[in-house]
Amino acid sequence: MLVGVQGVLEAVGPDWVNVQVGGITLQVFVPASAVGALGPVGTAVRLSTVLRIQNDQPVLYGFPDAGAVELFGALTGVSGIGPRSALSVLSELGDDGFRQAVAAEDVAALSRAQGVGRRTAQRIVLELRGKLPDAESGELAGAPAEGDVDAVEALTALGLSLADARQAVAALDLPADASTEDKIRQALLAMGGG
Repeated sequence: MLVGVQGVLEAVGPDWVNVQVGGITLQVFVPASAVGALGPVGTAVRLSTVLRIQNDQPVLYGFPDAGAVELFGALTGVSGIGPRSALSVLSELGDDGFRQAVAAEDVAALSRAQGVGRRTAQRIVLELRGKLPDAESGELAGAPAEGDVDAVEALTALGLSLADARQAVAALDLPADASTEDKIRQALLAMGGG
């Protein structure tokens, strides 16, 4: 099994890179969020990889570390999620954002990934909740409190990024029994400068 590629970055695309390895150039599909982190063309790179056969053709998927490979494997283990959809989820949310979305049951965040509808996002949450490999810290920092999930989901529906919505709700100084509507209103006021 091909579990890693080390070589020189030859070309980059929105969700792929070409890596020259000993005179051979391999095309590796990677999460869009990882492309920029690899550096400029000509840089030496190392990717953890997963080889899949699709339509009788080998397709290589690459990730910056083994932890991302585990997340990819967990996602492709969900019924109805293929490698391209899994890559789309990791591209949209990143590793930590994906873990947080599953832990918080944030269906709206998961369904923003290309090719992932609301039902598929619900299936991801159902099948992976409590089963994902832990991040290095072992915690899901930044995941909203149980009562804040609806407010975060509403703010993302209004166009905020998941990270901004979580930060806005976490920064609120409201009583614990504040309604979701109050949280949304106060978060929007705070972001708009009052």
